[in-house]
Formats: sequence, C-alpha cells, structure tokens
Amino acid sequence: MQKNILTYLENTAARLPDKLAFSTGKEGMTFSEVQRGAAAIGTFLAKEGLYGEPVVIFMDKHPRTVTAFFGVIYAGCFYVCLDEKMPEARMRSILETLRPRAMISDSKNLKKAQALGVERVWLYDDLAASEIESALLGSIRRRQCDTDPIYVVFTSGSTGVPKGVVACHRSVIDYTETLSVALEFSEETVFANQTPLYFDAPLKEIMPTLKFGATTYFVPKMLFSFPVRLIEYLNEYRINTICWVVSALIQISSLGAFDAILPKYLTKVAFGSEVFPRKQYDLWRAALPEASFYNLYGPTEATGMSCYWKADRVLAEDEPIPVGVPFDNTDILLLTEEGKRAAAGEEGEICMRGTCLTMGYYNNPEKTAEAFVQNPLNPYYPELIYRTGDVGRYNSYGELVFVCRKDSQIKHMGHRIELGEIEAAALRCDGVSRACSVYDADAKRIVLYYVGDGEEQALLRALGEYLPRYMLPTVLKRLEAMPLTDNGKLDRRTLKERATQL
Repeated sequence: MQKNILTYLENTAARLPDKLAFSTGKEGMTFSEVQRGAAAIGTFLAKEGLYGEPVVIFMDKHPRTVTAFFGVIYAGCFYVCLDEKMPEARMRSILETLRPRAMISDSKNLKKAQALGVERVWLYDDLAASEIESALLGSIRRRQCDTDPIYVVFTSGSTGVPKGVVACHRSVIDYTETLSVALEFSEETVFANQTPLYFDAPLKEIMPTLKFGATTYFVPKMLFSFPVRLIEYLNEYRINTICWVVSALIQISSLGAFDAILPKYLTKVAFGSEVFPRKQYDLWRAALPEASFYNLYGPTEATGMSCYWKADRVLAEDEPIPVGVPFDNTDILLLTEEGKRAAAGEEGEICMRGTCLTMGYYNNPEKTAEAFVQNPLNPYYPELIYRTGDVGRYNSYGELVFVCRKDSQIKHMGHRIELGEIEAAALRCDGVSRACSVYDADAKRIVLYYVGDGEEQALLRALGEYLPRYMLPTVLKRLEAMPLTDNGKLDRRTLKERATQL
C-alpha cells in the first residue's frame, strides 16, 4: 500500500531519469534532477532539526519551486507557498497563523523573504547543493504515516482572514489515483499549468506528472493577456492537456483568438472553479470538435476536485453544464436544511465524505468545527463530512448540477432569488461575454456587471424576456474586463465592494 507521495517521484525518477518533468519553456528539470534536489533539501532541513512543522517556500513559479515542495516533504515537514504577487498584509497574516521557523527563497525574492521576520531564511541553491544522506531520509520515511500533512493552502476567509487547509499524503494519493483514472492521463500527457503554485489547483498537473512520467509546462502569466501568443505557446510545446479555470478559457474564446489560430495538439480540456458560460463553452467545442472536455468540481477542503462530467452528449440549449459524478472513493450527500437527504429533483447543500477530506484548517479549530461536521445521516459512530456551502441538484440523467452558492441566494422584494440565474440570463443576451451579479444589501438593489459591447438599456430590455420584473437588476455596469483573483477566478468580493459605491 502506498502511503507517501514521494513514492511517485522516486519510481518515475528511476524509470525515466532523463525525461523532462517540469519546465517554463526556457528552463526545465528532469525527474532525476527533481528527485536529487528534493532529497538534498530534505537532508539539509532534517539536519537543521526540522520535523513535522511548516516550511515556507517563497520563490517564483519554476521547476525549482516544486522541487523545494518535495524537499520539505522528504524532511517530514509540510510546505506553504508564498508568492511576490501576494499582498504583504496577506503574507503576514499567513505567517501569523503558521509561526514558521524556516523559509526557503530564491535569490530574486531573498530580500522580501528576509523582511518578513521568519527566524531562518535559506537560499534554494544552497540547500539543493547539500550532500544527500540516505540513511537519515530513510529514518524519517519509516516514521511517516499517510495522515501526516504535506501542505497547507490558504483560501479566502469570509472575514478577510485567510484559512489554511491542511492536506495529507492519504488524501493527495487518493486524489491522484482517482483523477488520473477519470481523465485518462498517461506518460504521453503534456500539461500546461495555469494557476499559481500557492493554490492546490496545480496538483492536477504536478501529481499525475510524477505518477506517469508526464511533463508539465508552467505557462508565463503574461501570456493570458495575449490569447494568440498563448495558443502559440501551447503549439510550440505540443501541449495536449489543459486543466484551467474557466476565466482563462474565456480569455481565449471571447476575444476571437480561434479565428487566427487553433491549439492543434490539444486533445483534452478540463475546466472548473466557475460556471462555464454556455456561449463560450460552445465556442471551444466548435473549435476543437475532436477533443475531450471535462467539467470538474470540488473544494480545496476535499483536496481539490471531487466530481467530473465528461462531455459525452450534446446539451440542450438552456441546459447548465453538469458537474457529473463523484470520483471513485468519494461520496456526495445532498442535504436539506434539516439535515435530511434531498428528494429527487430537490435542491440541497452539496456535502462530501471519504478519503478526499483534508485535515481541517490550520490553527483554527472553530472554523474547522463549522465546516467539518458529523454526518447527520449516520448517528452510530464518528464520521466527518465537509459542508461545501454550495447548492446542487440532480438532473434527469442522475448527474449532479451546481446551482449556486448558499450565500448567493438573496431575498429581494419578498422573493428568493439566485443571482446565478440573472448571470445566466445576461449571458444569453447578444453583446455579453461575461456577467456577474451581486446584491447591495444596504441599498437593497441588484447590480449586474458585464463585459461586452451591448448597451445598458438594450441589455435591460433583453433581460426582460428571460426574467420576471422582481429579478431585473437595478443597476447595470459595463466593464472593460472583469476583476480576477490570483487564481484567475472571478473576483466577486471586489465587485460587491464596488457596488456600494455606484
């Protein structure tokens, strides 16, 4: 039984030592280079007396950064990734929660790293040049359990304070195996990574790369502002698989890049984290009719994605894209407000159970107890489930469909309204490529932001064909572009704050 994710790296480094594992396009590392560097870093950290504690990685996105991740795990510790693009206040909040003793930095970020006040800050190059002590690493491995943590990823908290999700070997191994089966990865898979490394999303590329001996390219962030150049990058490195947030895909399709160039090697397109507008989804399907498409769904608290839908049928014109079925060894519970299982066709909160569940929030027992709760359907023995805060239902095919966030359901003019329904209606209108609806509770008004060339009054009239009067937005605001989070998702919090100032 595999109990440690390092087994993936070691097996593949032995089998394919000289194959390219991770690359920026300009600089890359083979599997043997990653393994040697990680073992050297692990040796150094262990000799410094670190074990079972957080080690912060403050480096630019690079194969060396991933190598540092696994070096921390070799030492029996767990990594937390920071990035220079993070606001300093967020970084300090994370460090206040962690109180780490050690940080690894590259030379570019060394001064910023040292200014954050961590006791010991080491240069990656120095650690990676250390002599490997196999006996020391072997003694650490024998102590490790599959429930030992390997990383902490900080998500946005509703109070503005980041929450650190703790994941362990067991849940990441489970995720790697089940995701790989569902999406049919192999040694021939060539990934293009889009998300920053301080999220859990890169696991979709990093772990299958280690398992199969595939290859992952870290796409430069600036290319996502230039869709044609982005596709040229995909073609140059023969990328055949992408697992991107929806906003990144829309950036290509909504700006007409497919009229100029097609990603000619792309055979697998997985998307998630947001609802894919049907118009944009249909543009991608038309551009790549032979490619396989997958909708992925799942929270960080369940080790990334937990459900998938393979686009193996044509959707009805107004049918939302399903999130499908759970990965193997994951169970979805659709629960009512009373904690009962939702009836057929009834909406309920999406809850999850299984090995996919993470360990909770680091140094935050109160928030952990709120989200990771006893399964109300099982009163007989302790069994935790994770409450996602998402509302879902099953369609006539038995596929799970995401409806909305619980906190996006509002009460307006005496009616319960789902803001996502307003956004879906807007996206059906001509001249709209993106839409986001928020509620200004103080002014008791619905605000609709949109991107496109449609005029506000014309859009309001068009919305009247799809929505009852009480659901029509009070304010419409056209934007040149939607604000995005660092992960590339729609930044709803910023738009909600702006709404109070309109």
